Amino acid sequence: MALELPLSLTPMEAKPINELPLGAGWLLEQKYDGFRCIVFRDEATINLQSRRQRPLERYFPEVVRAALEWPTARFVLDGELIIPNQPFDVLQLRLHPAPSRVAKMSHEHPAGFVAFDLLADAEGRSLLACPFSERRHALEVFFSHNPDRARFILSRATTSHSTARAWLNGRDHGLDGIVAKRLDLPYQPGRRAMLKFKLWQTVDCVVGGIYRRRGSDQVEYLLMGLYDDAGLLHYVGRCGVGDRAAEVEQLIRPLVGGSGFSGEAPGGRSRWSDRERIAVPLEPRLVAEVSADHVEHRHFRHGSRLVRWREDKDPQACTMKQLAGATSAKVRSE
Repeated sequence: MALELPLSLTPMEAKPINELPLGAGWLLEQKYDGFRCIVFRDEATINLQSRRQRPLERYFPEVVRAALEWPTARFVLDGELIIPNQPFDVLQLRLHPAPSRVAKMSHEHPAGFVAFDLLADAEGRSLLACPFSERRHALEVFFSHNPDRARFILSRATTSHSTARAWLNGRDHGLDGIVAKRLDLPYQPGRRAMLKFKLWQTVDCVVGGIYRRRGSDQVEYLLMGLYDDAGLLHYVGRCGVGDRAAEVEQLIRPLVGGSGFSGEAPGGRSRWSDRERIAVPLEPRLVAEVSADHVEHRHFRHGSRLVRWREDKDPQACTMKQLAGATSAKVRSE
């Protein structure tokens, strides 16, 4: 019997929440920072499908081998590809076109797959219509036969709100937050039917420049900086202004044309569009508190969020030392 689920299956998504849900009927799972992936096995055929249905098998051969070693000949698992105890950029480097490079990296930093849902059973039958409580039980039984717990990992889950909060406050390396799922929930491909609570860290930054919207004079991003021990202002990330563009424009107007960044600066070509962005330098006097969910190598990996202005803060007091505790960030809502 072939798998009932097609490779075009889109994963169920999560929508952000401000607090973990209370009450019975929820399972709270650890979420790690990786590549969302659905693993299909049909006898000797393994497919690793990304969130956008792109094949990932060639980039993660060690995960393919582990899937083939499983005694169950058919299954579909939803989960996350990760490289344990490594920052996200090590995982990103795996998307490399050269097979020799992929082989080298898979040997040096082998990837794992954290499974959090079983979508098809050993007969290839779809479990999408089953409530999550049944799918989770089937997943745990499935993992009791797992021969390689280094490559395939069962997600940690709890019904205890206090246990989930303790996970967040402990901040295991790579932990991205908590996903909450209703135990009575069927699998809903492509829909934001789960809830996601993320970890954030607040940082006081100096606004060293701006990006304007393409083809417009409107401010799109604030360019944030921090000082090093030598007194150089380094770019650490950008912050969207949202609906505060008019307020921002008024604040930055007297600062336009200032000295900007004296250390590492923003700009250059986008790795995605190959278009160059030109930063408008500002006199570094404006300080803002921003929140960021991932800080790696002294940079915000994603865009940060503006929390408030810090008129009381001396720009020179905004230093790189704030990022030293990035792995033990405060718990904030997404």
